[in-house]
Amino acid sequence: MTLGGIFDPDRLKQRIESLESSSGEEGFWNDREKAEKMLGEAKRLKNKLEPWQSLVDDVRDLEELWLMAKEEKAEEHEAEIRHELESLNTRYEKLRILEFLSEPNDEMSAFLTIHSGAGGTESNDWASMLYRMYTRWLDRHEFSYEIIDLQEAEGGIKSITLEVNGDYAYGYLKAETGVHRLVRISPFDSAGRRHTSFSSVYALPQLDDTITIDIRPEHVRIDTFRAGGAGGQHINKTDSAVRITHLESGIVVQCQNDRSQHKNKDAAYKMLRSRLFDYYKNEQEKEREKTAVEKKDISWGSQIRSYVFQPYTLVKDNRTKVESGNIQAVMDGDIDRFIEAWLKDSWMAKHQQ
Repeated sequence: MTLGGIFDPDRLKQRIESLESSSGEEGFWNDREKAEKMLGEAKRLKNKLEPWQSLVDDVRDLEELWLMAKEEKAEEHEAEIRHELESLNTRYEKLRILEFLSEPNDEMSAFLTIHSGAGGTESNDWASMLYRMYTRWLDRHEFSYEIIDLQEAEGGIKSITLEVNGDYAYGYLKAETGVHRLVRISPFDSAGRRHTSFSSVYALPQLDDTITIDIRPEHVRIDTFRAGGAGGQHINKTDSAVRITHLESGIVVQCQNDRSQHKNKDAAYKMLRSRLFDYYKNEQEKEREKTAVEKKDISWGSQIRSYVFQPYTLVKDNRTKVESGNIQAVMDGDIDRFIEAWLKDSWMAKHQQ
């Protein structure tokens, strides 16, 4: 039996039973790391299966109530049944989306970086608007986040990196990776002309301790400097900010959100591990130039989504063709339809191969 064509509880049960039966075999704990990984997988699968089982049980209970009300012509139950049906449908939709998040690292927390691109001051303001949009979305979904690095510029933000913590943060946010295009009457143009500007969004998974990325001291250059921008007087008086350059790949990360240089260094290394994991994965797949968004031009022709404020209002995703005319709601964080459509399309494309 499958639910919605994407969930097979029997397959999950078989896998859980196989993992749990292995734990009782002689010598199972001889390889402790392997054993813990298997038990961890069994726990994750149980956490995935149990909400579906609960949903199925509740659907059956509601069906029994409906049949009873129909037989007894008890119209007083109609409002209750409709309410419960809407609640069940909401639960189903949430679980359905989680089934699309089945790729490695989807369950992990994330780093989210926004860079301004072509457009100067206008683009810096656009990066600030995107930052506000994503933090509104994160608040809606109760993800915790903090600024790891912020480079302010005239009119707004040149670059900002957030550490986003919560289950499936990366799975959701990876759908936003790409170039975002803004069309509007520029508030910075005294002639009131229409401008087009661009910013890129880049999501990376926060790697857990089971994934090893070897970073030797001779492979990096570490620079310290005084943090700029907001942060109070103290943060600007000491060389607390840390920049790490990985010499082989050319990847540069930095962190300046804390007054402690040690904490900033730890955070920068954490971000570097994620960047290197993505870098080496793309190298192995021979697709680095195609998939590494930060190497693409943040300009015309490479956008994944367009946000048009004038002469009409429309947000359109170029990949899925999903649209919304309520641009204010989108800028207030109502972007689930875009994320979910992309996740569904990606899942379908993979499973139809």
